[in-house]
Amino acid sequence: MPRGKKASPSEAVPAIAAGVELEKMRRRVRLSRLALFTAIAAGPVALAVAVTSGPATAEAAAPHRPAPVRTAAVAADPAGYAQVFIDAWLRSSADEAGSAQARLAQSLAPDVALPDPAAGAQSKLRSVTAVRSVQRDGSAWAVTVAAQYTDSTVRYFAVPVATDRAGVSFAVTAAPGVVAGPARAEAKQSAYSVSVPEGGLSAAVGEFLATYLTGAGEVGRYLAPGLELSPVSPAPYTAVKVQQVSAVEEAAADGQVPADGTKVRVLVQAEAQDGSGRWPLAYELALTVRSGRWEISALESGSAGQGVPGEHGGQRDPRR
Repeated sequence: MPRGKKASPSEAVPAIAAGVELEKMRRRVRLSRLALFTAIAAGPVALAVAVTSGPATAEAAAPHRPAPVRTAAVAADPAGYAQVFIDAWLRSSADEAGSAQARLAQSLAPDVALPDPAAGAQSKLRSVTAVRSVQRDGSAWAVTVAAQYTDSTVRYFAVPVATDRAGVSFAVTAAPGVVAGPARAEAKQSAYSVSVPEGGLSAAVGEFLATYLTGAGEVGRYLAPGLELSPVSPAPYTAVKVQQVSAVEEAAADGQVPADGTKVRVLVQAEAQDGSGRWPLAYELALTVRSGRWEISALESGSAGQGVPGEHGGQRDPRR
C-alpha cells in the first residue's frame, strides 16, 4: 500500500482477521513442538505417546454421515410371466414358427420347443389363469397355470420359471408339464348359524341391496353415520330380492328391534335380475341399531375400507 494512503475499514477488517488466524496457527505449532521436546526429555515411552496421539487440533472431526439403508430384495412372483407364456405357447404351432404367438412363446422360453397340434383340432383355447406359485429356492419357481378350452375342459400346466436376484427378469427354463389340478379345500363351518326371520332387519338389508345394485333411491339413507359407500355404477340389475338372511349373533333373530347400539353381522343370500336372467348373490353386512332402526355399518364383502373405523376397518365420511 502506498505511504500516506489510509486503508478503508472494509480492507482493514479482513487484514486483522487474517493476522489473528495466523497468530493462532503459530501458537499451535509452538505448543506441538513444546510437547514433542518435553516427551523427548521424559523418555522413549512419552515420545511414543506424543507421536501417536499428535496435537489435538491437527485434524477436524469427520462430519456425521447417516449409515446407508439397506433393504432386502423382495422375490417377485412370476405367475403373470408363466401365464403369458402358456397362453402364447398353447396358441402357437411348430409349423408356423413365424407367427406372432410362436415368436412370443420363444422369446419367453428360447429353449422350449413349440407344440405341434393336429390339423383340424376342434377344441380351442379360451383362457388361461395362474392358480398357484411355489418358490423352490432363491431363483427357481414352479407356477401352475389352468388352461380352459372352448369345450369346457380344463388342463393344468406346471411351468418352471427362473428369476434374477433383483426379481425383474424371468425365463421359462423347460417345457411345461401337465399336472393334476389343485385339490378342493374343506370349508370350515359357517359362523352365520342364526336364522333371521322376516322383519325389520331383513327388510333393511333388502332395501339397501336393491338401492345399492339398481340405483333406485339414495343409498345414504340406509347407512350408519361414518360409513361412506357409493352404489354400483352403472347399475347392473333391475331388481333384487332377498332369499335368506343368516346372522352370527342371536340378537338378529329377535322379531323386535333391540336397543340402540346393538351390533350384528349377517350373510344375505339374494337374487338379482337383469335383462339376461337371474343371478344368485351373497353379501356379508354389519348392522347397528340407531334411533330404533337397523342401519348398515359395514359392507364386509369386497374390498377393505368400507366399514366404520374401529369396528370393521373402514373409513369415516368427513361430511358427517
